Amino acid sequence: MQKYTIKLIPGDGIGVDVIREAVRVLNHLADLHGGIKFDFQTLEWSCQYYLKTGYMMPSDGLQILRDCDSILLGAVGFPGVPDHVSLRDLLLPIRVGFDQYVNLRPVKLLPGLSSPIKNEDIDFVVIRENSEGEYCGLGSVENADTPDEKVTQNSVFSRHGTERIIRYAFEYAQKHQLNKVLSATKSNALNYSMVFWDKVFNQLAGDYKHIESSQMHIDALAGYFIMHPDRLQVVVASNLFGDILTDLGSAMLGSIGISPSANLNPEGKYPSMFEPIHGSAPDIAGQGIANPVGTFWAAAMMLDHLQLPEVAERLMQGMTSVLAAQKIRTPDIGGKSTTSEVTDAVIAAIQ
Repeated sequence: MQKYTIKLIPGDGIGVDVIREAVRVLNHLADLHGGIKFDFQTLEWSCQYYLKTGYMMPSDGLQILRDCDSILLGAVGFPGVPDHVSLRDLLLPIRVGFDQYVNLRPVKLLPGLSSPIKNEDIDFVVIRENSEGEYCGLGSVENADTPDEKVTQNSVFSRHGTERIIRYAFEYAQKHQLNKVLSATKSNALNYSMVFWDKVFNQLAGDYKHIESSQMHIDALAGYFIMHPDRLQVVVASNLFGDILTDLGSAMLGSIGISPSANLNPEGKYPSMFEPIHGSAPDIAGQGIANPVGTFWAAAMMLDHLQLPEVAERLMQGMTSVLAAQKIRTPDIGGKSTTSEVTDAVIAAIQ
């Protein structure tokens, strides 16, 4: 029996609802497999935790997480706690502290779903730099609350960080038999950071001459997502650009409740973290109508990362068959089913 320790951070709002359903599905998959077992350990770190204690996670939080095989996150954010607090005191310390420098987000229109755009041939991935860039947190405020107030927000792009994320994108394309890698840039305006990004991208592209490499300014690329998603295969982007593009990609699928996200430490030195991207949606929390599909998809990515590809595929097939049948679906994608009813249907499909 192979045991996997999974640290759960349900977080806030519907994060609690969807993580509960993911545990049900994963336990069912383990029972069917017969040779694996998941040891789930729940951590109450959240905005509610912050309001009680004054911090999003304890000072030894990374040490608490360090000895697990994977982290499964629900969502973080709640009224009364500024978003920059929940992000910088929980999510970013985990991503940076565990060197989860790859944020991998598939943008794929699953069977049974309808895109709000005309072109429904949508199946590509965005690979986002996840440890530095625009989210490095450096900057300054001068002459605060005076007419001369000036705020500076810095970005940091190291050769080490830039090279490894771009190389990961080319290696991902090669591994999955894809032949296009597109880089998001804005070098016409960002004359240091993005000129450097472009230079590194072009240098590394020379090592992968069998893969078509191209660059596009972020503003034009946002339009390209809408007009020509069928021409995209692998998109590589900086932290900020990737964040924006992936939310756009999720909206293209018809609901932000669908999309998953993987924060990866590819070398396996530290645990990786998996999450849906839909946010905490506190207005519908506890009502039993949150869409668990994004969390199931994130769980499937986690299973694949844990070297359980057959179990991951079984989950994906069960999930997609339920969506394709168009009978059991939550309100965000035009249905009337509850969160638990979707889970019941996925478990039945897996069975």
